[in-house]
Amino acid sequence: MPHNNPSKLVSRFSGTDFEEMVDTFTRHFGPLEASPTGPSQKFQWNADFWSSGTTTLVAGQYLTGWQVRAEPEMAEWLSILLPREGAIDVTVGHRAFEGLPGKLLLVNNHQADRFVVRGAPHVSDVLRLDWTLIAKAVSGVLDVPLTGTLDLHPPIDLSSVEGKVMQNLLEAIVTGMRNDGPLLHAPVAMSNLTSALAELVVRSVPHRLSYLLDKNAAMIAPWHVHRAIDFMRANIDRPITMAAVAETVGVSIRALENGFRTFKETTPSAYLRAIRLRAAHADLLDPANQQSIKEISLKWGFFHFGRFSTAYREAYGEKPSDTKRRATSA
Repeated sequence: MPHNNPSKLVSRFSGTDFEEMVDTFTRHFGPLEASPTGPSQKFQWNADFWSSGTTTLVAGQYLTGWQVRAEPEMAEWLSILLPREGAIDVTVGHRAFEGLPGKLLLVNNHQADRFVVRGAPHVSDVLRLDWTLIAKAVSGVLDVPLTGTLDLHPPIDLSSVEGKVMQNLLEAIVTGMRNDGPLLHAPVAMSNLTSALAELVVRSVPHRLSYLLDKNAAMIAPWHVHRAIDFMRANIDRPITMAAVAETVGVSIRALENGFRTFKETTPSAYLRAIRLRAAHADLLDPANQQSIKEISLKWGFFHFGRFSTAYREAYGEKPSDTKRRATSA
């Protein structure tokens, strides 16, 4: 991976005051908890960021180390960390990962306990993908709805075949976005590249659903399961029963249950609940949506608000009100 020259980093935001940097990041990305790991009076920083809405590039240079933890109110995204000089350490639960030049880290910001920036100077690019892009890729590649965490296993060695492919795609996106680059003015190209990157992550980076990639052709879901899923998605906002799904597809309820358990490793009702939760999650993330949380839950077939809140928190790690508050305050 090519190294940027720190002296050539031209940015809109810079200074020698650590709290000013924290305020700048907070205004653009939401609340965070940060502190310097070296003498704060010697702190120097340069940073800039560009966004397409669902993808954000953060370029930074720091002459003193610091550490940061995202607050729960921050939007959920996949952070792809590309150290150019220095290092980035990430703690996720009891696991610690080190990102160095030649390697990259991928982490869901809601899972990471702490990021530590090291090096004097430290130069890095961080590409942030809205988590909905990853959820969409999981659904498309694995044919299952994503609920809960993906539990990615970084780092990625850029000398490997998979690493080289991901590096080339990442560099194309980073170069195209930097300094208000051409990708930010070509939404179709931007969408195609970021969708390809999200799919590459799902296919190439080990995660808790990777075993689904290894299923052979004999394990491809049969026609009645696909038809049932199509019917569920077409009627996601209607009060449908599994008996109605089975009747529409033309199989017994037992055959429907067995098909989902064998090929989707879940029940038909759980699958329907998962895609409804995803729809509710998208509504809650939409700052333009003026519906109340109760209205959104009813809209997507959750008639018991307490059960909706419990299921939502199990799937997304926060209450529906937390998601809506983040969306409206962004």
